[in-house]
Amino acid sequence: MNMARDLPLPLSCRTTKTLLKTTGIQKRKNKESMTEEGFKYSILASGSSGNSFYLETPKKKLLIDAGLSGKKITGLLAEIDRKPEDLDAILITHEHSDHIHGVGVLARKYGMDLYANEATWKAMEGTKYLGKVDDAQKHIFEMGKTKTFGDIDIESFGVSHDAAAPQFYRFMKDGKSFVMLTDTGYVSDRLAGIVADADGYLIESNHDVEILRAGSYAWRLKQRILSDLGHLSNEDGADAMIRTLGNRTKKIYLGHLSKENNIKELAHMTMENQLARADLAVGHDFEVLDTSPDTATPLTKI
Repeated sequence: MNMARDLPLPLSCRTTKTLLKTTGIQKRKNKESMTEEGFKYSILASGSSGNSFYLETPKKKLLIDAGLSGKKITGLLAEIDRKPEDLDAILITHEHSDHIHGVGVLARKYGMDLYANEATWKAMEGTKYLGKVDDAQKHIFEMGKTKTFGDIDIESFGVSHDAAAPQFYRFMKDGKSFVMLTDTGYVSDRLAGIVADADGYLIESNHDVEILRAGSYAWRLKQRILSDLGHLSNEDGADAMIRTLGNRTKKIYLGHLSKENNIKELAHMTMENQLARADLAVGHDFEVLDTSPDTATPLTKI
């Protein structure tokens, strides 16, 4: 019997063998990470009370809007096992409080960069939500432009809303794309063409027209919401999707629902029914999904 075969390896040899094995695993993981296609996202919150969208690639971690307190956003990130200190930047759509409530707090505490167009920066200056932020953190991202953030391209486009210069975004990487489109009174044919055939959408379904009209809001506020500078109704959102979704589209998220003037089940039913009437196969080619003002959607790869 060859007794040497049964003797344990010296500690130094075992350590070296373990290190080589671990290094090999790490190299494979690093290679997989570097070559990973697409990107991941979570709709942290969507609603009249606050909005925030999380996006990550192997190279960048981004937040689009921070319309809740810094503490609340930190909690929502924790739901998807992410931390605010890892964020590289916050992209801002417009200056309304339900989109910038926590921007200043997060920027001061964690030092990430902030991006908005020039008109939005001017509208935010002096507000309690922005406060004092280092000039080195402030960057311009003008409407109608495309910027590259690490390994992802982001295109900005204007919408029709009563803010200084509201803009939303299309995220593009490795032939995949996702569109954020809320806070707009209508979707023009031109805009429908710009955002057409994305893999996923966050589309506004803000209110049911009849509930809004019969509700307790002041008449002036009702007129504002129903106007071309207001918000998309359930029917408007469905019409926008009929004109924009394509063969690539797999997921449609209903966003920015009004707590007072909508019902989640009604918004969902309206979207599915109108798409079905347009001979679009809901549940087969794509799915309609709900969002929440206080619970993050699962981190999803696209």
